[in-house]
Amino acid sequence: MARPIKETPILHGEDARRFLARMAEGRKETPEQRERRIKTYEKIMKNSKL
Repeated sequence: MARPIKETPILHGEDARRFLARMAEGRKETPEQRERRIKTYEKIMKNSKL
């Protein structure tokens, strides 16, 4: 039997500030990594439409 999923903890203080700062940064990936990510996404979406 599967284990129950725990609730997501709420961030407070310095942890919350670090999280928000990291989310505000842009994605750091090369053009090749981006192309691979997009191709993988398109392949998954194509296969999921049965």
